[in-house]
Amino acid sequence: MLFEGALRKWVLPQLSVPLLIVRDPVAIAIIYYYISYGYRFWNAYTVIIFVTTLISFITAIGLGHGSIPVAVFGLRIYLFHFPLIFIIGEIFDRAEVEKLGRVLMYLIIPMTVLVALQFYSPQSAWVNRGVGGNLEGAGFSGALGFFRPPGLFSFTNGNSLLYGMAVAFMFYFWRNRSGLSKLILLMATLAIFITIPLSISRAFLFQTVICFVFLSFASITDVKSIFTFIGMILVVPVILLLAAQTEVVSTGLAAFAQRFENAGVSEGGIEGTFTDRFLGGFTRPLAFSDERPLFGYGIGMGTNVGSTILTGGVSYLIDEGETGRVVGEQGLFIGLINIITRILLGLSVAFISFKKLFMGNALPWMLLSYSLLGMINSLWGQPTSLGFAVFSMGLTIAAINPPLNQEQEAYG
Repeated sequence: MLFEGALRKWVLPQLSVPLLIVRDPVAIAIIYYYISYGYRFWNAYTVIIFVTTLISFITAIGLGHGSIPVAVFGLRIYLFHFPLIFIIGEIFDRAEVEKLGRVLMYLIIPMTVLVALQFYSPQSAWVNRGVGGNLEGAGFSGALGFFRPPGLFSFTNGNSLLYGMAVAFMFYFWRNRSGLSKLILLMATLAIFITIPLSISRAFLFQTVICFVFLSFASITDVKSIFTFIGMILVVPVILLLAAQTEVVSTGLAAFAQRFENAGVSEGGIEGTFTDRFLGGFTRPLAFSDERPLFGYGIGMGTNVGSTILTGGVSYLIDEGETGRVVGEQGLFIGLINIITRILLGLSVAFISFKKLFMGNALPWMLLSYSLLGMINSLWGQPTSLGFAVFSMGLTIAAINPPLNQEQEAYG
């Protein structure tokens, strides 16, 4: 997931198309070994998703677009990747999730250097090279002549998704150090907040705000955490103000502010962004559901790969939003079952994470601040978004599990 884009841009650009699904064989191997060791991932969620997916696969070929490759590409989302949520959740425990979080804090520091290089370099530069070695660059339109940098990924959304997960871990480590040095935490925090303006990504900023709200609630559940939280909100702003005085950050802030202004004009401000882009993504597909076939246009058709196979070019054949894509591909009835199943899974994990918070385990709660939206509304038709949604929800479930040595002590 982390190096897929780097392989497609810099290392093996001639294999950029097959590398798009380079994680699929890994997912299949994980499932195979998981089953071969006697584990089972069957539960109400996987059964419902598998049944609706198989029905949609059949109707896509018989009643929908009729393309087997497109249907298979849509099928793999639910048959190969969705089960990994529960496999990760069962095999990992809280200690291993914390270890992964510490690695991410170290990783995010050099990643920010790469983002800064991409932000200030022309799109023709090697660091901005696009998929397949495209010299037009992998950046996406931003503001003031600057482009949104993709980091290691093939598109800018991967960079925002990685940093969004890093924010959840970063706030957790401010509350629970868990073996991470204070110096690395401060450096990672500075790197994350420097990247917000350089990313020119409103989604990244909104994700940071959501994580902070979750942290604020988690901090009031424990007296010691309240003092840590107060210390953080006193120290971090000072660091950010000092960083904002540098030309590297101030230029990014200007571009980010212009991006906000431009988007506000076109979308009607924050209220318009929330009602149209977020809530509208849920309601619009239902309003036009009677204009679509009963079983939809066919699974996989709403993805970029599906549109390329069917039309020869990348376009949104169904809908840009996740709910619209799912309902358009699978039809209103089956599509809603799919979406509702994902929502119920997210809410179930949220309920358990909330209980664990009051039992002294804040890790699943903080990861939930990132993974919940990924489960409910992330664009699963896009491989990178799918990867982060599955991986983060799996880690959230795993964070609920006590470390093995504690579990052994509990049972003697």
